[in-house]
Amino acid sequence: MITRRRLLERCLSAVAGGFVICSLSSWRWVSKAWAVVKEILPKGFSKSKLKDMNPALVDPRNLDLDPTDKFGTMGPTDIAVDLGTYRLKIGGEVNRPLSLTCEEILKLPSMTEDVLLVCPGFFANYGRWTGVHLNTLLQEAQPKRNALFADIKGGRDKVVRIRLDSIERKKIFLAYRVNGESLPKKHGFPLRLVYEEVYGDEWVKYVDEIVVLPDPTHPVERKDGN
Repeated sequence: MITRRRLLERCLSAVAGGFVICSLSSWRWVSKAWAVVKEILPKGFSKSKLKDMNPALVDPRNLDLDPTDKFGTMGPTDIAVDLGTYRLKIGGEVNRPLSLTCEEILKLPSMTEDVLLVCPGFFANYGRWTGVHLNTLLQEAQPKRNALFADIKGGRDKVVRIRLDSIERKKIFLAYRVNGESLPKKHGFPLRLVYEEVYGDEWVKYVDEIVVLPDPTHPVERKDGN
């Protein structure tokens, strides 16, 4: 395994040996490599240590999944959602605003991923989440060419902003199941944002709206073509 320290040592060794990195593209390669190197955690790694680690810097693939009843919680846990009236609204800079029922969401292509949730200093949970990818939802809504961000909104006015160009590079989706069972109310039923490599305070619970926002430097599209 190549750790960050080992990567840096190799870079410094190359410079010491006369192989000077002089092009911008080379520096970008080193920067990218530095950014993606993660510590692969061994099976049985201590959860008491994991809760103090940055989820963007660790690879939990060897860890056992945590039982759902052992998951920690953060934020609101008691919001009751009426499925009869619930709608996931998708609007803003889109050509096709949507208002989806849970039944309609369940009919969309699904994905299942093992993703680590860390609430720093309090708990770390490793779960198997099932839901619908944000790209799938956005493709249905057809973002305009000037779209740049998506605001994910949930319970108690919680909002997290995500760049659209980052969605494809990470596991970022709305989950309705965890560890093979329906998402419990205290974990955000009916939809919770699963956000790989990001601390749990940004995993919005009780998601009910996605608002697509424009790039302020991009001309606003107009229907009249002017």
